[in-house]
Amino acid sequence: MTNEGNKGFYKLSWLQRIGFGSGDLAQNLIFQVTCTYLTFFYTDIYGLDPLAVTLMLTVGNVANVIWDPIVGALIDKNNPKLGKYRSYLLYVGIPLSIFAILCFYDGFKPSLVYAYITYISMTLLYTFINVPYGALNSSLTRDTNEITILTSVRMFMANVGGLAVNSGLPLVIGLFAVTKTAELPKESHAWFLTMTFYAIIGLALLVFCFSQCKERVVMDAKESENVKISDLWMEFVKNRPLRIIAFFFITAFAMMSIGNAAGAYFINSNMHGTAAELSIFMALGSIPSFIFMPLVPAIKKAIGKKNMFYAFLSCAIVGMMMLYVIAKMETPSMTWVYIAQFIKSTGVIVATGYMWALVPEVISYGEWKSGKRIAGIVNALTGIFFKAGMTLGGIVTPAVLAYVAYNSETIDQSPLAEEGILWLVCVIPAALLALAMFIISKYELTDDKIDAINKEIEARAK
Repeated sequence: MTNEGNKGFYKLSWLQRIGFGSGDLAQNLIFQVTCTYLTFFYTDIYGLDPLAVTLMLTVGNVANVIWDPIVGALIDKNNPKLGKYRSYLLYVGIPLSIFAILCFYDGFKPSLVYAYITYISMTLLYTFINVPYGALNSSLTRDTNEITILTSVRMFMANVGGLAVNSGLPLVIGLFAVTKTAELPKESHAWFLTMTFYAIIGLALLVFCFSQCKERVVMDAKESENVKISDLWMEFVKNRPLRIIAFFFITAFAMMSIGNAAGAYFINSNMHGTAAELSIFMALGSIPSFIFMPLVPAIKKAIGKKNMFYAFLSCAIVGMMMLYVIAKMETPSMTWVYIAQFIKSTGVIVATGYMWALVPEVISYGEWKSGKRIAGIVNALTGIFFKAGMTLGGIVTPAVLAYVAYNSETIDQSPLAEEGILWLVCVIPAALLALAMFIISKYELTDDKIDAINKEIEARAK
């Protein structure tokens, strides 16, 4: 292994931890904008047909499922001069930022060909940032407590980015718009300038992340030469903890996809809420991260890894049960809805945030079993699991709405439609969380076991 003194168990400064977390903040500022607002831009501002946009997004998702393992193998096999993983933050960060900006450019008549070229290019480039960034975590240290802190900082800063996009971007668009309006401005130049602003800040943060991350636990050049794309399948077959977190990722992201997509329907149709109330409800989906993610290392130390998962997954289920009961009341209170949403989001954020700390563990387990530290391939696999869960969630929500005959022309829905929305917000996500608790109960890598595995790997290297 190529690390200083073959120690492996490195402690990082707070500047290095924040530097690493800034990479996820950067990705949210660049990629999250396209995830959240690009469809609206294409249909309502650029003037593309909604069905054509849906097909294009589907093509992009399919292309990425094929692309992820290729990228994982490529970054594991190669050793760029500026760093095995961190170098891509520079090499790919610049073209990613450019194509993200170009996605919001409308200097000529609406062109589906132009949209395909810029959108697909942007998503493929994003994979070349996201996969090596995920692998970067496991290359900084083998210390499980340090990885827990890194993950907490990362998820805290990722939620800062999410809040800056979900709540901040409409305000920035309004600042750039010539005509001031209470509604979301539809001036194309304001959208283009806003994306440019976010992309430049995101690129600067990627450069900062690059400057603060020092890779110390990576394969040497000779080991890298033997990496193949087929290692992805072999790793999945032989690495039992990896298979367990695969099913956990799929279940967790399906739950988040369904719950998030149904939130607006719940506030509009079940609660007859205002736009401001919807904004508060959605913001409460991120706010708990700023309170609880910094506490994760102390909580894990006090009650253990599995018990922390059980506690916060149970917390999320309780919040969902409260939402269901409150919505069934004759005069439901929005205050209690906010409280229930806060409780639910606290559980979801901590459990789904901490699960990223398990990825370096299964990387070390695979290295212990096979001798190859294929962090890129493992992170490519987690990308596939994540997209599988999101895709599953994307199928369930419209299917349930269609089954209960949801009427998009009115906020007043039939009792069956209101019940269907409640199932999407509360019942189905709660069932998925219960399944996630069962799945994580099978995860066998305790902190003591993973520390012993890492020490044995270091002893072999010596």
